[in-house]
Amino acid sequence: MKKITIDGIEYAPITACDSDIKIVILQRGWVMVGRFQREGSDCKLHNASVIRSWGTTRGLGEIAEAGPTSNTKLDPTHGLVEFDYLTVVATISCQNDKWENLLV
Repeated sequence: MKKITIDGIEYAPITACDSDIKIVILQRGWVMVGRFQREGSDCKLHNASVIRSWGTTRGLGEIAEAGPTSNTKLDPTHGLVEFDYLTVVATISCQNDKWENLLV
């Protein structure tokens, strides 16, 4: 991995694909899924989707473990979602292999 230094600060590329997929519950009822990245209080969800309808009988843990059901409704954001860590209510780690082909 190549790194560069600008004004004495070293920078390295970040590969979103190396991030774990998480369901993130945010304030005001937003429930999203994507590749989660956190640096201090700055959070990003790469390839994020809003989970409009869980489509489960056993809650969010069901789709975190087994991937979305046929009744799960995902609304792709078509990019990056950024938010402050203070807006996070909870995160749920997902089985990456059940989600990776579904995140746009």
